[in-house]
This record gives sequence, C-alpha cells and structure tokens, in this order.
Amino acid sequence: MADLVQYCGTGRRKTAVARIFLRPGNGDFKVNGRPFEQYFLTPSERSSAKEPLVSTESAASFNVIANVSGGGTSGQADAVKLGIARALIEFNADLRKKLKSEGLISRDSRSKERKKYGQKGARKRFQFSKR
Repeated sequence: MADLVQYCGTGRRKTAVARIFLRPGNGDFKVNGRPFEQYFLTPSERSSAKEPLVSTESAASFNVIANVSGGGTSGQADAVKLGIARALIEFNADLRKKLKSEGLISRDSRSKERKKYGQKGARKRFQFSKR
C-alpha cells in the first residue's frame, strides 16, 4: 500500500476549531465533506480562508481537507486560514518568513467578553436612577 503524504495544521479563532490536511494534488478544497464554495458563501470568507495558499502561490498544488467545528462561518474561515498556514510551514519551513510578514501565522486571540454580574452585559450597566 502506498504511503499517504499529508501535512496537518490546527487553526483556532473565537470558538471555532479547524483541522487541516494538505495533500499533494490538483487544488481540490473540501470543508466538512462539502465543496469550498458551498460551505463559505461570502467572498470575504472565501478570500480569507484561501489567503495562505494564494500568498505562497501553492493553491493549485495541494488538495485541502478541512474539518471545522464551533463558532460561525467567519470565525471558521479565519481558523481555516491559520490551519493552512501552519500546515504549509510543516511542508516547507522556508515559507514561514513570507507567511509571518503577512501576519498569517499568529492566532487572533480576540473572543467574546463574558457578562459580569450586576450588569446588563459585558460592559453595559443597568440604568442609574438618582431618585
């Protein structure tokens, strides 16, 4: 049996987690078993998810299989972006400098702030009444 060559990367954003598998191929992109265009509907999500492949000019040389869970589609697209960047670095460590200069290998740590007690939300307070 032939040995399967694949490069793995994990990406996270907000509560979304993406496990990425890059395999040498012709540019096929599947997310949770569905075609890329059916899963990410808006152009901004599509361009965000494919950004590492486009910047390294390797979109046509890899098949991408993404397993994504949690969060919304925007957070999932950013998780896929980070996962692809990490998998590309596993494939070729020389790509790290280019990806780092474009800010693609740093995790975006922003997430929803928790609601505090005695308040209406994370920052909003209940209305103050003097009398």
